[in-house]
Amino acid sequence: MNLQKAYSALLVADLDASEDWYARLMARGPDNRPMDTLVQWELFDHVGLAISTSTEIADSGAVFLIVQDVGAERRRLAGLEIELSADIPGDYSVLAQVRDPDGNLITLASPPDPEYPAA
Repeated sequence: MNLQKAYSALLVADLDASEDWYARLMARGPDNRPMDTLVQWELFDHVGLAISTSTEIADSGAVFLIVQDVGAERRRLAGLEIELSADIPGDYSVLAQVRDPDGNLITLASPPDPEYPAA
């Protein structure tokens, strides 16, 4: 497989309302609108996040986002009326979670320490 890019896609009921919610979460608007039912954020060169109202494109799910500082993101998001859970200690990092308006689970995590074990 000559993989070029991967998207995580989450199902949403109202694309406009969800686009607004995710724009606040991501601190910026989306990068692409390839279809009437699909909005995409380019996160890195080979990774993106998509939301869609089409069950042929997405289903409910979960996304893990590694951020520099979970506490700083908690403060930023609280100012935008997005409330993260209390810190959840993990084996490799501190986690905090929130569900989007459609119930998809978004987990923010600090960078792993120690590094994840090799597969």
